[in-house]
Amino acid sequence: MGSLLRIFSKNGLFVFFIFLQLIALVLIFSRNSMQQSWIAGQSAALNSWVSGYIDEGASYLKLKQTNEQLVAQNKALMRQLYGKDASAVPTFRKVHDTIGGGQIYTFVDGDIVFNSINRKDNYFTINRGRRDGVLPKMGVMAPGGIAGIVINTTDSYALVQSILSLNKIKINAALKKSGYFGTLTWRGEDSRLMHLADVPKYVSVKVGDTVITDGKSAIFPQGVMIGRVAGYDVDRKTGFWDISVELSEKMGNLSKIYVVKNLKKAEVSKIQDTLQATIKREK
Repeated sequence: MGSLLRIFSKNGLFVFFIFLQLIALVLIFSRNSMQQSWIAGQSAALNSWVSGYIDEGASYLKLKQTNEQLVAQNKALMRQLYGKDASAVPTFRKVHDTIGGGQIYTFVDGDIVFNSINRKDNYFTINRGRRDGVLPKMGVMAPGGIAGIVINTTDSYALVQSILSLNKIKINAALKKSGYFGTLTWRGEDSRLMHLADVPKYVSVKVGDTVITDGKSAIFPQGVMIGRVAGYDVDRKTGFWDISVELSEKMGNLSKIYVVKNLKKAEVSKIQDTLQATIKREK
């Protein structure tokens, strides 16, 4: 207590000066509208600054929830965009639709747990397996385009053959503008490029043209983005176009994927098997 009194006795004039300054400031800001407006503006700015940081922190904490909502929305949009069979409701007679509205494709979302792009034949592993309805020969898409085909599964995981596989994957692809289709393969040169073959030379091709899946297989729906034409030249061996396609999906940066389930695949396979049997009999 004594030391406190000594401090006040030595600095009494300074303390008294500060006290008078505080009184003066209170009188100025309480009786002058200009100063009151300035204080109100500064307070509002401070509140906005604090609120902004609070909102930013709250948004960061909700990122996981937001990501899950986006995944669910993507699945719903993909079902709407690719999931319907265009010929599911024939006009000449009524058909009892047992799978609801002509639905032919549905999707299972998942995440990449391992990926490679620097081998001749590349693979990646996803955290979805038999318990999720994932089976071999199902297509795998990413948000930006096609990614691969399932080749093996366990209860909880699946091994996927990447589209970056030399001579092991052939994709039915088409030029969106003209509708002409061909075979898309990877030649092991660049993880960003694949090649579209079997497109006739008389078909008009331009750099930047969109390349999509043509839907002529039971693996991928029609119209899924693959990439854009990066260049083209005539293949001297075949006389057809050799078209370089820059992939829309960055294969070295895969994270989220969607496994494609074709609800009519068994039926399609059954009718195709009859063709094989017919060919064998003719031989």
